[in-house]
Amino acid sequence: MRVHFVLPEDDQPSGGNLYDRRAVAGLVALGLDVRETALAGPWPQPDERARGRLDDALAATPDGSAVLLDGLVACGVPEVVEAHAHRLRTAVLLHLPLAAETGLSPETAARLDAAERRTLRAAELVLATSPEAARVLDHPRVRTAVPGTDPAPVAHGTDGKSRLLCVASLTPRKGQDLLLRALDDLPLSCDLVGPERDSEHARQLRAHGLGERIRVRGAMTPPELDDVYATADLLVQPSRAETYGMAVTEALARGIPVIASAVPDALGDGGLLLPPGDLDALTDALRRWSTDPGFREELRASALHRRTQLPTWEATAQQLASALTSLDA
Repeated sequence: MRVHFVLPEDDQPSGGNLYDRRAVAGLVALGLDVRETALAGPWPQPDERARGRLDDALAATPDGSAVLLDGLVACGVPEVVEAHAHRLRTAVLLHLPLAAETGLSPETAARLDAAERRTLRAAELVLATSPEAARVLDHPRVRTAVPGTDPAPVAHGTDGKSRLLCVASLTPRKGQDLLLRALDDLPLSCDLVGPERDSEHARQLRAHGLGERIRVRGAMTPPELDDVYATADLLVQPSRAETYGMAVTEALARGIPVIASAVPDALGDGGLLLPPGDLDALTDALRRWSTDPGFREELRASALHRRTQLPTWEATAQQLASALTSLDA
């Protein structure tokens, strides 16, 4: 089967980009012929040039072809998807609902939500990257393909308590501002790892006063990230919204304890799940982590147990392949 995969051109590390790369590799390994088209543009709110690139890419795709559209590219431009939906077998891969991004004005969020609903209605199939996301999608054909993980050695950490890690793009949705406030009076250090996708948010984090305990490490290569995970005692992901939470499963694959929010599918029973945006709950949890050895051991045991249950990237590819081949049915 041949699949035309249209995705954003983006060299910054992110969960969505990693998922797309691993999806392509996994589908090819299963024997599918995947033709990638990476489109530059300010997705999901593209300018006219970017809209034209998507329209041209779809126009160049032969009638009856199976097309997998990354939601970041497709969901903000329903008129482009609709113009070609009648002659293509279209699937949309939804990483995160567009309106779930924090920092949007109410008007922008409403406009993106309406656009996304139109795009999904035009698609023959919708692929969600978590059961939580699939449950809220209003579409007659929704399939799930959760992100996988690679086997990894158990992290040795530092002293078992003091070194915290947060792996996420620096954006308001990821909640690093909450984390810094929660850490103000605690004897814990933290590395913030991820690209600075929102310059104003990054500026506000630095204005908070990072001190010597908090380091903004920026984007990292996979080997660099392996080294950071290896020295982490606790992963803290205080996201306000997520679809899945791949950094959580990356930590759990290494047996690293996790305190997080908005990631029920990724976390499972592997750590402490907090209400999104709840500063008091986050502060209390980190204070307990700092002072209660029994709590630390409980979270560590939960992580080691969850480590044995994590999905693989091979399973992800099989789920995607099963869904995409249904387009030929």
